[in-house]
Amino acid sequence: MNSKNTLLLFLCFISGVTYGQDLVLPLWPEGIPCSNEHEMVTKDQGPGRGLFLSKVHTPDIAVYKPERPNGTAVLICPGGGYAVLAYDWEGTEFAKWFNALGITAVVLKYRLPHWESEECRDKVALPDAQQAMRLIRQHASEWNVNPQKVGVMGFSAGGHLASTLSTHYDLGDQSSSGSLASISCKPDFSILVYPVISMDPGVTHNGSRNNLIGKNPSQEMLDYFSNDLQVNQDTPPTLLIHASDDKGVPVENSIRYYQNLIKNNVPASMHIYETGGHGFAMAKGKEGAVSKWLTDCKNWLIERGLL
Repeated sequence: MNSKNTLLLFLCFISGVTYGQDLVLPLWPEGIPCSNEHEMVTKDQGPGRGLFLSKVHTPDIAVYKPERPNGTAVLICPGGGYAVLAYDWEGTEFAKWFNALGITAVVLKYRLPHWESEECRDKVALPDAQQAMRLIRQHASEWNVNPQKVGVMGFSAGGHLASTLSTHYDLGDQSSSGSLASISCKPDFSILVYPVISMDPGVTHNGSRNNLIGKNPSQEMLDYFSNDLQVNQDTPPTLLIHASDDKGVPVENSIRYYQNLIKNNVPASMHIYETGGHGFAMAKGKEGAVSKWLTDCKNWLIERGLL
């Protein structure tokens, strides 16, 4: 084998170690609450967009470990209107990006309310996210993660899930010594990218709202899942990313959340770009300021002491 081929093999090996999925863990090995009987559907959307998932039956986390972990970890919630998961587009691609920064990344495959019974519709995604956070902290020492530097990131409906986790968490049941239930599921920081935040008609994304709480929800449910209304002084520091010309999820969602973070003296940063539309993910091929949003995100992580 010549030296050129040897170098190529070495680079491929290093790439696989640094950016590859290391392991997959089921969220509920002892039994899934509100379980369904679906058979998961996987569709390849082609180059650039990758796999989209629906009818998730067994939720899990895929763990991506960097070559040199810096102690920070992030749980990634792909979007898809609570009907599908843009698993690669808003999941695994970002896991690789975080790994390049030394951050441990965990992609959440959560159950989708659209496919659930009316009884379980609003009781699957959030418990999955809460359980995922507990699992990350349970394995923190093993994965070289600081349990006080575990955040959440979400896109669109995944942004709603991430903001729900950031406002509807618990600190663990201390009476459940030695069990997952004793571990806090509160994120230490949040990164919300063109997120659905409010359930308020005219502001929300109707598909996400209908899939999560139905077409005729009570006012109590509307308020409960309008996460701007649930912000308090203990809500995690947050970075919000949105585009003014987003026709899918109005930018008002991010603005409302940001305003309430500021009112509650929660550290917050918001970048609203003039153009970008909805679902731009890494903004590959985009022009203008939105194309640099990952740099803004990196700088925020540095500012927060997470890099």
